[in-house]
Amino acid sequence: MKAFLGTGLLGSNFVKAMLRRGEEVQVWNRTASKAQLLERDGAKAFENIVDAVKGANVIHLTLKDDATVNEVLEAASNGFAPGTAIIDHTTTSVEGAIERTSFWKSKGFNYLHAPVFMGPANALDGSGNMLVSGDQALIDKLGPELAKMTGKLINFGTEEGKAAGIKLIGNLFLISLTAGLSDALGLAKALKIDSAEVASLFGSWNPGAGVPVRFDKIRAGDFSQPSWELDMARKDAGLMLAAAQQNGVNLTVLPAVAALMDNWITKGHGSDDWSVIAKDNL
Repeated sequence: MKAFLGTGLLGSNFVKAMLRRGEEVQVWNRTASKAQLLERDGAKAFENIVDAVKGANVIHLTLKDDATVNEVLEAASNGFAPGTAIIDHTTTSVEGAIERTSFWKSKGFNYLHAPVFMGPANALDGSGNMLVSGDQALIDKLGPELAKMTGKLINFGTEEGKAAGIKLIGNLFLISLTAGLSDALGLAKALKIDSAEVASLFGSWNPGAGVPVRFDKIRAGDFSQPSWELDMARKDAGLMLAAAQQNGVNLTVLPAVAALMDNWITKGHGSDDWSVIAKDNL
């Protein structure tokens, strides 16, 4: 028997996928109606969280944040069976994941933080990526359970909390990517270019495909062999900023990047590869 606490968009689809695999799932959500909707798919919903976890040997969570996870687990704990495994898919702080692992172990329960790069559609069809780190014996034990939920289970080794940190880093990149796309739309608006034509560009040219190579180049720390000189990149940024300003469009990301470029040019790096702007973070 499994229990699932937190049945929002992601959690509810995880539950539906479990039910489709023939598993028995007891569900709870702070807004009870969301959990009750899953009864039509075969889940058993409870308004009382203690009742929801009784009889479950594995408990999954998809909640909001550290405070919510702590509150929900504390409220549910009177119903935990000895040796219950708690698998938390919530995006949390590194410190929170470490503290919960230690705390629940001291109480006789196995807590594993397993955040995901998965949307609701991925949760339903078992695709996407799930991250784990920490006790390798526990990960090996729970591996078959987790593998059914995701297209790829990525193990980052024995360090508690590392999976939480990797998840935050990935989310930072996603946020930055979306902000960059917003600026791209802003510049297209300023230049009176339809967004469908920008979509056509990205359909033919995928700049994301070059991320691994670019990231490795930055990590290597050698910016002396430029493929795009910082001075030239800054010139192009100036053209973009001018076009946006002339047409009353506010860009979010580019002004900060241009200021960073100016700083490195002032320090004498104008002829280096433009990725030198990342050097201080190595």
